[in-house]
Amino acid sequence: MRSPWNALLLFATAATLVACQTPPAPPPEPAPTAAACPKGVPDGASCWRGVDSVGAHVLLIKPAQWSGVLVVHSHGGPVLGTPTAKRADDDAARWAITVKAGHAWAASVFRQGGVEVRAAAEDTERVRRIFVQHVAQPKRTLLHGQSWGAGVAAKAAEMYPASWDGVLLSSGVLAGGSRSYDFRLDLRAVYQHLCGNHPKADEPAYPLWMGLPADSKLTRPELAARVDACLGVRKPAAQRTAEQAAKLKTIVDVIRIPERSVIGHLNWATWHFQDIALHRTGGGNPFDNRRVRYAGSPDDAALNAAVMRYDADPKAAARFAADTDPTGAIGVPVLTVHGIDDPTAFVEMDHHFRQVMEKAGHGANLVQTFVRSDQHSYLGDATYPPLFDALLAWVERGEKPTPAAVASRCEAGSARWGACTFDVGFTPKPLDSRVYPR
Repeated sequence: MRSPWNALLLFATAATLVACQTPPAPPPEPAPTAAACPKGVPDGASCWRGVDSVGAHVLLIKPAQWSGVLVVHSHGGPVLGTPTAKRADDDAARWAITVKAGHAWAASVFRQGGVEVRAAAEDTERVRRIFVQHVAQPKRTLLHGQSWGAGVAAKAAEMYPASWDGVLLSSGVLAGGSRSYDFRLDLRAVYQHLCGNHPKADEPAYPLWMGLPADSKLTRPELAARVDACLGVRKPAAQRTAEQAAKLKTIVDVIRIPERSVIGHLNWATWHFQDIALHRTGGGNPFDNRRVRYAGSPDDAALNAAVMRYDADPKAAARFAADTDPTGAIGVPVLTVHGIDDPTAFVEMDHHFRQVMEKAGHGANLVQTFVRSDQHSYLGDATYPPLFDALLAWVERGEKPTPAAVASRCEAGSARWGACTFDVGFTPKPLDSRVYPR
């Protein structure tokens, strides 16, 4: 008769063997096709185009003199509607500096066409595999996320830890869905109180967190015209009425955004909110402003009494957070760069991201840098090569950079890349100082 201890030992051994088994490798991805490079790509580079196994467009670029480094790019946005290959072409021209610096570049046009981070992270990993399987085996692989794509890259670094040697996050939307979009609900609420035309009084009412009803035919030019009628935001200041000027000042002071970004943020708080409600949360509301106390208007008491208030649906909020929020569980070196006066993704989001990394026990893996810029989409050619170089030195030789060391690298390369704008003394304030806590 078999001893119960022997049975337990056999069971434990079998369980250990199962736990130690390597998960099956994913099937090979379809091979891309050699193609002409998009306009703006440096001369002499080789390019490939294709569609991955789930239908995402991909573009791969290898310079004539290759450093052996592959940079996988997660693009910003997110793009709504049907993704097209043109998105990758546009990004290849914008980020041609990567190829000029000698690195290969690979990008996916995320298949989902909406606010879905994990699916985009899967696409990012898939384009890396396509490069390795069909183009070349890199010596080092860096992951670069820009804007919303920085959140995608952070998620990809968490989901596929063995795929990346280092991560660069630029102009990052790094507070996740739970915090990055709060101020846009605030904008919708305050704007509607002041202007009353989104929706108009003769249009069906709907909760503002919904963005738009599913059957709405509102277009971006029509919304811009409504905003201009109320705020005069597209007119020179001297041509605005006193009422328009007063309302616009209230928006700027209360929501803490510059005039030039009002229409853009209202667009995101309209069509991206619609995508979130219709496709990401099961129709539930992930946003909350019930207890927010707005400040900066001529009469804050009246404003707070009048704006529409909403309670988040806990299940919808949890579902949205699970998809979009970074956890900070990134075990490789992470460098970030952000424009100090970024009007789209507030620099204070970097403070939030540092807290997330530290809470996860990976704060030592993060170095943050900042540049004197009011741009979001691109911070200038001089900014990125020293960041790639510093990240590679950290990965290969353990030389953890400081902001001052990155700035020194930038100055050393200024004759080639241009003037540097790193601000080594800047530290972002907490996100709650910019976006009302809730």
